[in-house]
Amino acid sequence: MSEQASADDITRKRLYWHSRRGMWELDLLLIPFLEHRYGDLDAADQAAYQALITEEDQDLFMWLMRREWPAEPSRRRIVQMIVDYAETTGNDQYRTL
Repeated sequence: MSEQASADDITRKRLYWHSRRGMWELDLLLIPFLEHRYGDLDAADQAAYQALITEEDQDLFMWLMRREWPAEPSRRRIVQMIVDYAETTGNDQYRTL
């Protein structure tokens, strides 16, 4: 395995760990997005996702449940991408997380 592939794998595992939240509802949105869409994002959107998962669960919940939108444009963009993905994808396999 190359050093880059190993570094990418470590990064992905770290992101997965930080995407697991204290709220099941957030897990159902973040984990599938990370597994299926993160790798296709450009560097700016990947950075936005990484910044997003440093936020408090309460803020993430409000944003991802569309009760409020983040003020920062890059954060609003990644939240919209996650919400759109969740609304257009069947995530039945994640119901047991």
